[in-house]
Amino acid sequence: AEKVLGYDLLSLCLEGPRDALDRTQHCQPAAPLGSVSPQVVERCVAAAGYSVGEFAALVFAGALGFAEALYAVKVRAEAMQKASEAVPSGMLSVVGRREANYKFACLEARKHCESLGIENPVCTVSNYLFPDSRVIAGHLQALEFLQENARKYYFKRAKMLPVSGAFHTRLMEPAVEPLAEVLKSIEIQKPLLCVYSNVDGKKYMHSKHIQKLLVKQVVSPVLWEQTMHSVYERKQGTEFPYTYEVGPGNQLGAILKQCNLKAWKQYKHVDDLEDEEEAEI
Repeated sequence: AEKVLGYDLLSLCLEGPRDALDRTQHCQPAAPLGSVSPQVVERCVAAAGYSVGEFAALVFAGALGFAEALYAVKVRAEAMQKASEAVPSGMLSVVGRREANYKFACLEARKHCESLGIENPVCTVSNYLFPDSRVIAGHLQALEFLQENARKYYFKRAKMLPVSGAFHTRLMEPAVEPLAEVLKSIEIQKPLLCVYSNVDGKKYMHSKHIQKLLVKQVVSPVLWEQTMHSVYERKQGTEFPYTYEVGPGNQLGAILKQCNLKAWKQYKHVDDLEDEEEAEI
């Protein structure tokens, strides 16, 4: 990874500084590295990765080579960092009541931005997490407006995320071309097992499909809730597979519990660092 990236990512992950690791250009390459398990699960039937984690899922499925995928993530991260610095923007994690209307809230936030003189403002749902939970991304002024008016829009919680930009919105359009160019130069294979796309929640069909949707993903909402429904759809009485979340944190497991309680009962978390510590003991 150090050879591909040109800097010591391991040292940055373990020693910091935290603000440097939080920068988009550094934290995106770190995510797939913590997610590619050395264990080969021969009976694995499907894989999915959240946002940049989709690259890790495709490496796991044999569609992308490790070094090539990491280089693509490097280009993606640097381009998204640059796009983030062009416009003051961010992401707001929202948990709403059943009455919450996210589209209407975003519309009113955009009108508020227009009243401030912002042309063509962005405020839209960028991540579908689980029922009644969304991430809204766009201009900072729009997100601040939604936080201030959370009760009006039936938001139980509205919390700014520690990210530098409005990922998965059209504010990331400057990052599209650099990623598209690097993906054209990479050999992409048909996955050895089903990998689900963030863009539409469906299985990737072939290499060109992967190339196209990985680019589109940068400016499209992450349909994670819809993906969970696709992955675990089965006939009544059919057993659910074991689900492994690989890497630091168990946020995706928490989301799965909200989306499908029966599937979550077969869920386990795998942390590479924990495995290494056990091996040393």
